[in-house]
Amino acid sequence: MRRRKDRPGGIGAVVVEIDGVTAPARFDELPDALAALWESLRALPLGAVQADAFHYFLTRPDAAEHVTEFVRRDGALLLSFAMGGRSHAVRLRPVGEAEQC
Repeated sequence: MRRRKDRPGGIGAVVVEIDGVTAPARFDELPDALAALWESLRALPLGAVQADAFHYFLTRPDAAEHVTEFVRRDGALLLSFAMGGRSHAVRLRPVGEAEQC
């Protein structure tokens, strides 16, 4: 069995997706995943409050550490937003063993 290549304090590779907007995408580095999420979200017609909240959560200087805490505690990060009268989930989870290969 292969072990995840975690950096000290890290969670290893992650998969992110925005329900109904983007397909799942794998990132080896959490900061890259957070930057990609923000780029995708900022292009959407979110209201000012939602956009500001995602901007703060995903781009703050300690965002990777903050998200790592969520993932370690809950197994994944699940956020949501409303757009077009529908709720959309934003998911970030560690890459599973089967996906490591």
